[in-house]
Amino acid sequence: MSNDPLVQAAVDARLRAYAPYSRFQVGAAVEATDGRIFAGCNVENAAYPEGTCAEAGAIAAMVAQGGRHIRRVVVCGGGDAACTPCGGCRQKIREFASPGTPVTMVSAGGAVLQVRTLADLLPDSFGPDSLT
Repeated sequence: MSNDPLVQAAVDARLRAYAPYSRFQVGAAVEATDGRIFAGCNVENAAYPEGTCAEAGAIAAMVAQGGRHIRRVVVCGGGDAACTPCGGCRQKIREFASPGTPVTMVSAGGAVLQVRTLADLLPDSFGPDSLT
């Protein structure tokens, strides 16, 4: 287990996920540029498209507390394979993070499985700076 509080926040959030349909629990945490940490978990719904991803929850928590810039992201899934953010969440992260932002995928126990930059996960991304 990592001693990184951001990893711990994602691991803890995963344990609170509401995933009665897929049974695939995911936790995510973002660190704002001011050092504050915000976590989220996936929340499923019987009407499948209405669920929310862990990353979206973490970002919403950050924004609700006045945060606007992400320094780092951690995603925690179950199993031995890295749980990478879905395409929609990659774009949501991009709204608040630069292409060089590290995205770390960890196991349920907090072991680092993979680290990628947002640019690796979302090459040639469209972000707020694309509109200027």
